[in-house]
Amino acid sequence: MRVFASKGFFGAKVSDIADDAGVADGTIYLYFKSKDDLLISLFEQQMLKINEILSRSMEGVAAADDKLRLFIRAYMDLVSANRHAAEVITIELRTSAKFMKEYKNPRFADFLKTLAHVIDEGQKQGRFREDIPAPIAARALFGALDELALMWVTGRTDRFDIRKVADWIGDLVLQGLVQ
Repeated sequence: MRVFASKGFFGAKVSDIADDAGVADGTIYLYFKSKDDLLISLFEQQMLKINEILSRSMEGVAAADDKLRLFIRAYMDLVSANRHAAEVITIELRTSAKFMKEYKNPRFADFLKTLAHVIDEGQKQGRFREDIPAPIAARALFGALDELALMWVTGRTDRFDIRKVADWIGDLVLQGLVQ
């Protein structure tokens, strides 16, 4: 993650990654066919952790609006706590043709399903509008979170309080979803 975040996908060499990991270059190729495969593997590992943390953040909470706020806050906390991972996920993955064109992305699909499930729960609880399909609302919410994460990792603006931003996004989304 550190190498991809600091040098970019195209600038990172397998030898840089091997040096950072403290192994010989050839060792990398024993486990990964290419730099793209290594990047995808890193993404899968990160998404598995992200999905577990996000699910845990909502455990024991019944109200969908509370779950949605916790999901958003936990996601933005992860961005802030894992800058290298956030940079790789928001920027570098998109430069891998293999990732963008060939990879099915099951862990990200799980992420969206979890988010859509929370929205669907809110619709069934009568808390959220039913006229917006949950999968569409989930993808739109992810788009907002992803853009804010991108803005945060690139530092294009003054650093902002990412927890405050999470609360603002929660308010914005919930006001749009509330019946």
